Amino acid sequence: MVVVLLAIGYRSYAQNSPIYGDCVAKSQAQSELNKCASDEAARADSELNAAYKGLLAVMKGYPLATAKTREAERAWLHYRDAYIEAVYPANDKQLAYGTEYPMDVNLLRAKLTREHVIALKYLLNEYHPSE
Repeated sequence: MVVVLLAIGYRSYAQNSPIYGDCVAKSQAQSELNKCASDEAARADSELNAAYKGLLAVMKGYPLATAKTREAERAWLHYRDAYIEAVYPANDKQLAYGTEYPMDVNLLRAKLTREHVIALKYLLNEYHPSE
């Protein structure tokens, strides 16, 4: 019950793009909603990749800062995946969470990713090389 409430909450508070909203408005089946959410997660991943590459470009020439940033990114990816597993812990996710599971997990992934993009942008603004 708690997991269902958390999942509904994430759907309600996610920072979804207008493209996602348009896609949902046109959808007539759960499979279409799942595709909308999958595409939204892919857009968030693209935002993350751009922010991360931009940060690494600024750090070029500073191997210690680059190594620590790469380590932090690997840790965040592990955290993101572990967090999603904690929200949806069942082994048989389709059975436990139903046909909305792919949509819910992709929207949660997009939300967490966009929050991390903000963190990377903050790091970029606060970066002061000292090597």
